[in-house]
Amino acid sequence: MSYSDRFSELKEAFISKELKTDLGDVEVYSFPFHSKSHDILPGKPAYYCMQHKQHFHEKEDPFYDIGSIKDDVYIKDTMVEENQNFNYHILKPKDKEKIKKLTFLFHGFNEKTWDKYLPWGQAICEKTGSAVLFFPIAFHMQRAPKHWSDKKAMFELSRKRKAQFPNVIASSLSNVAISMRLHSMPQRFIWSGLQTYYDVIQFIDECKSGKHELIDPDFSFDIFAYSIGGMLSQILKLTNYKNWFSESKLCLFCSGAVFNRLSPVSKFILDSEVNVTLYSYLVEHLDSFIKKGNHLQHYMGEEHQEGKVFRTMLDYKMMREFRESLFKNVEHQIYAIALKGDTVFPSYEVENTLKGAARNINIIVEEIDFDYNYTHENPFPTARVDQEKVKACMDEVFEKVSDFFNR
Repeated sequence: MSYSDRFSELKEAFISKELKTDLGDVEVYSFPFHSKSHDILPGKPAYYCMQHKQHFHEKEDPFYDIGSIKDDVYIKDTMVEENQNFNYHILKPKDKEKIKKLTFLFHGFNEKTWDKYLPWGQAICEKTGSAVLFFPIAFHMQRAPKHWSDKKAMFELSRKRKAQFPNVIASSLSNVAISMRLHSMPQRFIWSGLQTYYDVIQFIDECKSGKHELIDPDFSFDIFAYSIGGMLSQILKLTNYKNWFSESKLCLFCSGAVFNRLSPVSKFILDSEVNVTLYSYLVEHLDSFIKKGNHLQHYMGEEHQEGKVFRTMLDYKMMREFRESLFKNVEHQIYAIALKGDTVFPSYEVENTLKGAARNINIIVEEIDFDYNYTHENPFPTARVDQEKVKACMDEVFEKVSDFFNR
């Protein structure tokens, strides 16, 4: 079967409402998931931490009216049905009944379809014998409100945003919804990230409790993460909840740098206005915001290790020695592939984070380049480029990925 034919089959399986699709040598399954952690999101007057039996009664997170956001894309995060209840997909070798080896695949920022990841997951599945779980980040992929994918509505919203901010760079119909919602409430970046972290923990816990019909309770797992999905995976790996991640390998592709060393302004990621706002909130003034809110203070402080690790992944200087000591402890379980032409996650910034300021962390960061025009958002383009070259480069990348997982 040709590459394009297999891609078409996988794409059809992902958009199908079938719970199981037989593709010959592999099978695609779709399973429902309910996020028990959605109550952590902005939109409530009171919160409760079950782990510490602690209530938080404070004002709702402030909403900053940016242009026409309230009428067009604003909704209380806790009320978004698609983010609470969604389906995830598992690609598995056909000859294996119960999954004993699983690879999480985490995607990039502002993604709406799994299309480009399907060949990646197929390659990992074929070359490692592992099933691959395509798990969506909160408010991304199938967890985003459906109207965010309405091109006509988003084009009009982008027009309004450009009129509101004449100097905005890279505003587009692709990024206007996510840009405006984060512009109005930048703290959403933290809460959505934490929700996804808890969702993954919930999924693993359910599997280990024998509640998943396809996964063996004694399964092992690794992580393949691209772009901002790498930050989620790093928080999971470094926090090592219940020691579940002690033996897990983490492969980072076009990923690995802390937040304030990224350049995410792109028509496909974020516009320039929200980038400034996020940097101001998450890096320059986060300490002040933490002191003002008991809820944020609780989850980003010492009581929640995942919040503490999240915090150090936002700012290179923030608790650098703490972050680097964690990376040092797992240096042989992390491998990063950086692209020379990547301007969003520059390879030198990936090295700065993963190898440490003194370059004394032995995490392998391999920089490679492709002999065709590519971008961070589209490393393996399907148009206007020699497809034989693209396939060869993708094969090269996933040979390296599978070699790392198979060691």
